[in-house]
Amino acid sequence: MSSEGKKLFNIIILGVSFMFIFTAFQSCGNIAQTVITNLNNTDFHGSGYTSMSIIYGVLSASNLLSPSLVAIVGPQFSMVISGVFYSLYIAVFIQPATWAFYTASVLIGIAAAVLWTAQGNCLTENSDENTIGRNSGIFWALLQFSLIFGNLYIYFAWQGKTHISESDRRTVFIALTVISLVGTVLFFLIRKQEDAKAPGDDDSANEILGESSSARNKMMRAVAAFKKSITLSFTKEMLLLSVTTAYTGLVLTFFSGVYGTCIGAVNRFGSEEKSLIGLSGIFIGIGEILGGGIFGLLSKKSRSGRNPVVMLGILVHFIAFYLIFFNMPNDAPIAPMEGTDQVAYMIPSKEVAMLCSFLLGLGDSCFNTQLLSILGFLYSEDSAPAFAIFKFVQSICAAVAYFYSNYFLLQWQLLIMVIVGFFGTITFFTVEWGAAAALAARGSDYSSI
Repeated sequence: MSSEGKKLFNIIILGVSFMFIFTAFQSCGNIAQTVITNLNNTDFHGSGYTSMSIIYGVLSASNLLSPSLVAIVGPQFSMVISGVFYSLYIAVFIQPATWAFYTASVLIGIAAAVLWTAQGNCLTENSDENTIGRNSGIFWALLQFSLIFGNLYIYFAWQGKTHISESDRRTVFIALTVISLVGTVLFFLIRKQEDAKAPGDDDSANEILGESSSARNKMMRAVAAFKKSITLSFTKEMLLLSVTTAYTGLVLTFFSGVYGTCIGAVNRFGSEEKSLIGLSGIFIGIGEILGGGIFGLLSKKSRSGRNPVVMLGILVHFIAFYLIFFNMPNDAPIAPMEGTDQVAYMIPSKEVAMLCSFLLGLGDSCFNTQLLSILGFLYSEDSAPAFAIFKFVQSICAAVAYFYSNYFLLQWQLLIMVIVGFFGTITFFTVEWGAAAALAARGSDYSSI
């Protein structure tokens, strides 16, 4: 197999592995609060929102050290270890205990930081400035198939049910645990690149680039990766992109946890309210996949750069927020187990709710594919630290959003996303214009990015 073919193979395996792991994890996230609400009349007293807040809070802090850990262990083995911890978190729901639930939340936060840092490093190692857009799209589209498969099962398994029994819960989470483990094993199929650079390497640190695998050399690379992360955090481009990244963190929380809970709490949806959570996840996945395919795989045919895609993303999201505001009861995110009978500005419509799910996924793919692309382009020599900062900002904002989701009515959650999204779009435009100017100075074709 040619070098280019091997790199494409690695990207596909990377995407398929993440697809399996996040088929399990995102399905778990979509139904966690609903399942926990049904458990809270037992000895279990946890909160899905609090758990996700812990996960993303620990993830954000762990991103400061994840480049160093990836430098020591290597990206492939880092992803394998992280996948095991994802599987353990999901397995907790088979026989829930409050202490195990929150302990697993802390552990998966650490594992997620390492997983996504290693993913960014692997993606960049197997791409160049001409293929980073295509490869980002392939990875993102494969990853988002996870939203369809898991939620499709939930939709059919829970159709017509208003209460989730112990048997239903165990069946779902045993299946999700096995799926996550399959994705973890697939990481072993990724082939090493002979000229791959270790995280934290750069042209100014050639003295620590040798192929020696001694403990001293690995520690030096780990320290270099940590220093590089701190340095990159304060660059103009990274600070500007952090606003855009913060917005993706808020949206991630909303569509992966809050919106499904809102749908499941609307009593006017009748006996379908629980199965509609799964259907909502499917439509989010369709939007994500469509966006990844169009704006990633077809990026070579665009001569306009990334800004039009991001503009489309924010417009699509604003339409979705407007429709959700009119369609969903204001107290839906914090409704009790009995649900809510309130009505917003229109009678709650299942069709409008599913349309909003699709728009949320489509808009999210616009932002994430372009952020992955511009980070891989700007920081091709420092991919692990750059992607660690990206996940640091995204996860800390997701943690904050999960925390206030316990208390804020729907209208305030939507308003926060509108404000941050508006400024995040402007800051992304600023960085992209700078990248275009740098390409022009080098005499490269703007469409190649």
